[in-house]
Amino acid sequence: MNFSEILKNLRKEKEIGQQELALALNTSRKSISHWETGYSEPSIAQLIMLADLFDVTLDDLLGRENKSFK
Repeated sequence: MNFSEILKNLRKEKEIGQQELALALNTSRKSISHWETGYSEPSIAQLIMLADLFDVTLDDLLGRENKSFK
């Protein structure tokens, strides 16, 4: 799964509307919509806030699997 799908799923699981999430992140509902459709992406600071809000790691939020550095 990619970031936009993960974000939308997390938001729906927590029963948070786009407007409510936008207010929590001090952004617009339109930005949330764009993130969920893959039109744009949040900043690093917003990604960190999203991970904290949904109590997930950044790797989980971004759909990264355990990648070891070799």
